[in-house]
Amino acid sequence: MAQDIPLDSILKKGKMTRKPWLMTPAERADWLAKMQNEAKEYLFSIGQPLVYKKDGRFLAEYADGTTKVLK
Repeated sequence: MAQDIPLDSILKKGKMTRKPWLMTPAERADWLAKMQNEAKEYLFSIGQPLVYKKDGRFLAEYADGTTKVLK
């Protein structure tokens, strides 16, 4: 039986200093890039690929830099 892990240890908590709709376009772009990079690093740390859609195809990007086209 799996041991229950408290959500506090899994979830990252915090408050945004500025709401996205109040940011300048440059601030919003930096914020989105940082958020995407953190998600990518987390997925790679748990051994999962980053899956995204590009040019109408689904791609899986792995920690070693390889990319695979999914169906």
